Amino acid sequence: MRRYIDIGANLTDAVFKGVYRGKKVHDDDFHQVLKRAFEIGMDKIIVTAGCQEDITDALNLVKDNERLYCTVGVHPTRCNEFETNGDPENHLNVLKHFINENKEKVVAVGELGLDYDRTQFCSIETQKKYFQMQLELAAEAKLPLFLHSRNCADDFIDIISKKRDLLKGGVVHSFTGTIEEAEKYIELGFYIGINGCSLKTEENLKAMASIPTERLMIETDAPWCGIKNTHAGSKFVKSKWDIKKKERWIEGSTVKDRCEPCHIVQVLEVMAEYRKEDPDVLCQKIFENTNRLFFPDQ
Repeated sequence: MRRYIDIGANLTDAVFKGVYRGKKVHDDDFHQVLKRAFEIGMDKIIVTAGCQEDITDALNLVKDNERLYCTVGVHPTRCNEFETNGDPENHLNVLKHFINENKEKVVAVGELGLDYDRTQFCSIETQKKYFQMQLELAAEAKLPLFLHSRNCADDFIDIISKKRDLLKGGVVHSFTGTIEEAEKYIELGFYIGINGCSLKTEENLKAMASIPTERLMIETDAPWCGIKNTHAGSKFVKSKWDIKKKERWIEGSTVKDRCEPCHIVQVLEVMAEYRKEDPDVLCQKIFENTNRLFFPDQ
């Protein structure tokens, strides 16, 4: 059986408890979501955290499951939280505490980076300031990075290049950039994470195909970034599950427009078909890449 590691799943999201926009729509099916993932060969899942509340929830979620791990960090659109209590250093110290007290479960600093598509949530200058601060945290903690980059390649590369020698490496997740951007990230020694959002257009597919196999990782970004029928990569999808609208959910079904970790199979199918690679060989190489970065002792 193929072995997968989903490097980024937002499993603390309430939709996995059947809650959408604050309203309970169906039963909590979190354990069924995990069951489906493990049935397709999921070896580990890294639960993404992007703010202090997420981190607390993620640590509670992963603590009793040997296949679940998490990140600790602040998403670029959430970086205002460093300043909400007027003490950014204290907020950074809280992140350090989470890392130091949960070393067996925290495998990366993140999700951190820059997002210039959503500056309505956090200004560019604030994002840049706390991106740099979290890079220093990662260097001190000797942890790899789980990176977010949206429409910001020049600033992103400029900031991270200056500290690259201090960093343990990392992955630029949910990659939607150009071939040229991918080349720059690879030159800096980073891996690149591919999910459904990385496979929307023909240009996305070409960029994905340009990445050397030894620099690839795979993810779902669940419950987001599923492969939709409108995506250029959808024609290569082979695996299907029983799907219901959330209002008509029944036990054992997946939910329309709610991506979940088992859908990592579809991401692999698109990648392998477009790259003209054997899916089993590609999956194994990606598995080895991911263990090398996040689980070097396993």
